[in-house]
Amino acid sequence: MLSDPRALGIVSGDMTSPPLPSPSPPAWTHCASGATTTNPVGCRGVRVPGSTGCLAHLTPTDRISHLTGLSPGDDIDYRGTTFTHPLLNDLLAALHDPATGGPRFGAARFEHASFSDVARFDGASFAGAVRFDHASFSHAVGFEQASFSSTTVFDHASFFAAMFAGASFSADIRFEHASFSRMAHFDGASFAAAVRFDHASFSAEAQFNGVTFSGDTRFSRAVFAAQAEFWDASFSNAAWFEHTSFRGPVGFEHVSFSNAAWFGGASFSDVATFSRASFARSAQFEGASFAAEAHFEHATFSDTASFSRTIFTGQARFDRTTLNGPALFFYATFHDHAWFGGATFHNEAWFGGAAFTRDVRLTNTRFAAAGLGPLVVGGRLDLSRAVFEVPVTIEAAAPVVLCRRTRWDATATLRLRHALLDLTDAVVTHPLSVATHHTPFTTHNGTPLPETLLTTTTPSPSPDVRVASLRGVDTAHLVLTDTDLAGCRFTGAVHLDQVRLTGRTRFAPAPTGVHWHHLVSRRWTRRRVLAEEHHWRATRTPPTNPTAPTDREWTPGPHHPDPDQTPGPDDIAPVYRDLRKAFEDNKNEPDAADFYYGEMEMRRNDPERPCAERTLVTLYWAVSGYGLRATRAVTWLVLTMTVTILSLMWWGLPTNDTTPRTTGTLPMTGQPLDLHTDSVDPVVSGPIADRLTAKRARKATHVAVNSVFFRASGQDLTPTGSEIEMASRFLEPVLLALAVLAIRSRVKR
Repeated sequence: MLSDPRALGIVSGDMTSPPLPSPSPPAWTHCASGATTTNPVGCRGVRVPGSTGCLAHLTPTDRISHLTGLSPGDDIDYRGTTFTHPLLNDLLAALHDPATGGPRFGAARFEHASFSDVARFDGASFAGAVRFDHASFSHAVGFEQASFSSTTVFDHASFFAAMFAGASFSADIRFEHASFSRMAHFDGASFAAAVRFDHASFSAEAQFNGVTFSGDTRFSRAVFAAQAEFWDASFSNAAWFEHTSFRGPVGFEHVSFSNAAWFGGASFSDVATFSRASFARSAQFEGASFAAEAHFEHATFSDTASFSRTIFTGQARFDRTTLNGPALFFYATFHDHAWFGGATFHNEAWFGGAAFTRDVRLTNTRFAAAGLGPLVVGGRLDLSRAVFEVPVTIEAAAPVVLCRRTRWDATATLRLRHALLDLTDAVVTHPLSVATHHTPFTTHNGTPLPETLLTTTTPSPSPDVRVASLRGVDTAHLVLTDTDLAGCRFTGAVHLDQVRLTGRTRFAPAPTGVHWHHLVSRRWTRRRVLAEEHHWRATRTPPTNPTAPTDREWTPGPHHPDPDQTPGPDDIAPVYRDLRKAFEDNKNEPDAADFYYGEMEMRRNDPERPCAERTLVTLYWAVSGYGLRATRAVTWLVLTMTVTILSLMWWGLPTNDTTPRTTGTLPMTGQPLDLHTDSVDPVVSGPIADRLTAKRARKATHVAVNSVFFRASGQDLTPTGSEIEMASRFLEPVLLALAVLAIRSRVKR
């Protein structure tokens, strides 16, 4: 009896075990028929027990005797035997089971057997181990509705056309290195255990529609030269298609992968369709290549989906795809349109190093474009080191969008929601527009994309785009619209004077409230402040809780409190200057004022600048807020005029009569007249109360007001009063000019 699989050299179960060695030379007693000098062995068929020949070379009497002795369920051994259509029919008739209506085998050995005509095993049942390795089927062979209860091997078998529709395999089944010259139909087949098609070759259509793969499934390095269909198939365990070659159209529509699916290194030469497929575990397409269109519309990835280093030469369609686990597109290459409209990434989406390029071999290369979105990403959307050589529009709702060292070699538009955008060291050679999309994204039919998965990852419900960094970016082609730059780091960016800031742009405010420093109260001027100034001032005035500063404190930076890694005044001043120029060039003088104030603040606090310059700038700040604070200048003007009035009342206005007096002697008639006019020196005398009167106040006010407009009052003053008037005629017009300048800076257009 040959029912034990070990007797056939077959080990079932473990798919990771090495393939079975093929017996060479075959370990059986050959039929002696047909032996010649050049072929001493003769027929390779195994001898029928009790005879010197194989089943094909028995005499009719011996063959009938042998077949008559068989009954359904017997073990058979016909290795190397050549079967004609009549001979096979006789064998199947001998094993016919009336209960099942088809032939019933125990263990069956057909290694190296040759079937020269149509072979019909339809409805057969194999209760024991079955081996067809190295068998040759010159015409069609049918195993439709056949059942295999034990281990089955078709390694190196050669099929003309194979029909396994509805077949059921209860144990391991192997087709390693098998070749199918014509169609291979496995529609509706059921594989309850492991199945291997490693290195199998399908030269014509291969159909696995509706097949149930319950065990490990391997198609590694198989070759599908024509159309391959796996529609509605289900893989309950791991499925390996590594380095498989699909040279014709391949369809995995509605396929269910309940375990890991491995397509690493696979090549798809024609259209590949995975629409509405579901991947319950990891889906690995690393290093795969799609020469034509790749369709993943409505596919569902419940775990990691890896397309790293995958090459999409044709269109890549991921419209309305759902990815619940991390999505990896590291260094993937897209040569044609890439569409991700309506895709939902519940985890992170990594496109680091991906390339969106033009393939010169494509006839539609001038239409090549990338459309990443609209999509929703629950984690990070990483585009770091990606290269966009074609125009791209990215529409995404994501908590974090990383574009570090991303290269934009064509026009690009980023419409984002809820995103913290990092553009550190990005290379922008063409116009790049970054804008906040204020309404939820919708699909092509107008259905809003769900953003509920962002509720736990975004710091606030505001959809504004928060730019984290522009360090190392050439911003000459950058346009920011309705963005939040409160935490943006600008130091290291170039051509900031050419950046376009349109719409509602928000910067960080200065701390609010009154602060005490060395028993001196201080209130920070309300203005828009760069994040770097916050970071620098936080090193000088640390917040109570660096991880959660209040709005009354300066916000620390990422390297707090290390001053060596925190930009100082000499680094921040040029940034303020460039941004001021950018606003001025855009005819936005009022908003440019805050950046001029920040620039001057950095100059005033820069220890590398000369002391005289810092003193002058400090005086400029104290008097008028660098010519930008009208209230401060008017306050000083009023204070100066008050001091002038009081000083004139105290020391400047004389209390005696200063009317000129003429004296002389009247000469005799006919003599010349000689007169002398003496002016009385104005002096201040009397008690203090007599000096502080309403009349003297009016005179002093008249002098002070004329001084504001640089006019002489004509009032007689004491020498001290004249000096006071000269000082006021210098100071007060200057203060008035500073106040007018500050007002002008706020209303100028």
